[in-house]
Amino acid sequence: MELKNNALFKETCFIGGKWIESDSGEKIKVDNPANGEIIGEVPKCSTSETQKAIQEAQAVFPSWRDKTAKERSIILQKWARLIEANADDLAKIMTIEQGKPLAEAKGEILMGVTYIDFYAEEGKRVYGDIIPDPMPDRRIVVIKQPVGVVGAITPWNFPSTMITRKCAPALAVGCTVVIKPASQTPYSALALGVLAKEAGFPDGVMNIITGSANAIGKELTENPLVRKISFTGSTEVGKILLQQSASTVKKVSMELGGHAPFVVFDDADLDEAVTGAMQSKFRNSGQTCICANRIFVHEKVYDEFLNKFINEVNKIKVGNGLEEGIVSGPLIDQLSLMKVHDQVKDAVNQGAKIAVGGDVHSLGGNFYQPTVLSNVTTKAKITYEETFGPVAPLYKFSSDEEVIKMANDTPYGLASYFYSRDIGRIWRVAEALEYGMVGVNTGLTTKAEIPFGGVKESGLGREGSKYGLDDYLNIKYISMAGI
Repeated sequence: MELKNNALFKETCFIGGKWIESDSGEKIKVDNPANGEIIGEVPKCSTSETQKAIQEAQAVFPSWRDKTAKERSIILQKWARLIEANADDLAKIMTIEQGKPLAEAKGEILMGVTYIDFYAEEGKRVYGDIIPDPMPDRRIVVIKQPVGVVGAITPWNFPSTMITRKCAPALAVGCTVVIKPASQTPYSALALGVLAKEAGFPDGVMNIITGSANAIGKELTENPLVRKISFTGSTEVGKILLQQSASTVKKVSMELGGHAPFVVFDDADLDEAVTGAMQSKFRNSGQTCICANRIFVHEKVYDEFLNKFINEVNKIKVGNGLEEGIVSGPLIDQLSLMKVHDQVKDAVNQGAKIAVGGDVHSLGGNFYQPTVLSNVTTKAKITYEETFGPVAPLYKFSSDEEVIKMANDTPYGLASYFYSRDIGRIWRVAEALEYGMVGVNTGLTTKAEIPFGGVKESGLGREGSKYGLDDYLNIKYISMAGI
């Protein structure tokens, strides 16, 4: 891997400010999903290393907590500037281990910087209250304090921003962190650790361990020194982590699966709706928890939208993300590709028509054709299972009431989108959709300033915005008498 800053490529874990191997000496091989080539190996850590990382984080917590918000902010801002300065290298590392196109990877790196910058400032605004007491010689004081050691478990689809979105608020308010990145994409996390050390975070404030997801996750959730778990991943794994966290009654943030509806009403600007659908559906080859999974189009504009949409999907250039002009990279692995293809075949068996794509790409490996399915029925697997791939199923609807019911007919409730120019309809539909986030006339909603999170089985808590600080803080009430 040719980098301007070769120090960014680390193949050891980061615990207590030191780069270490696993106790067992075991390794995990990491490959490039675009060609299957082995990039390198990282330590296969387990329970003992996780305990060490937690102990290091706990040991330094009091001194990090006691720094002023401004002192922590200065270090966070140094981290952000170092990430910016190394953005090209960080993007290359991400593309090689994750597959997304280089421009998209760099966009993610810079998006991660916005979370750090936001919380470097927002951490200074952790306010309390003085509440009038009914007794004249007393005062009610409310303050907020950092929860302590935070376990952050992050996914492979956004290996940089999921770390900065979790760690920036935690670090800003005085928490310390133990990060478990996905085994498919450890190098992006370890590179952030290199820059965190250079920025001046005290040893132990940030720790990064690679290895067994089950063993590390179990120790993070059940160790009483860890007071908060923040997880992004599948609903199935999230439920397991919730059960394990219950043993020590931790605070938890869960950003879990999604099955986003994308609704195009008959009064929509169709060109804008197509643009939004392209942005939402095919970003990261459809491997996002908030991408459009079910596209509902009013019967009056269905054919026109379909034709415009097909025209744009046909322009998508698929290939290795390091190559110029690539828009869609590979899926992360063969299991993901098989799941996507199974959903397509099932939809066709249920009566859907393939408008574009519909098969493994001629490039082979983990590449799948950008696909549009028309006339999909609600009986198809793709209607009720999250896809995580570049497949867009289209459904017809005839009334607002019908499509709201269809959109809400899922246990998930993360993101949703719709296009309309009717202000009355916009308010009614936005309030009726059972989702934590609603994009109106836009397919891109993520930024540092928004409270990212879902309802129902899509999760608990919020990340980003001023609300994202609350999950890393405890509220303490102090009664002052004898005044």
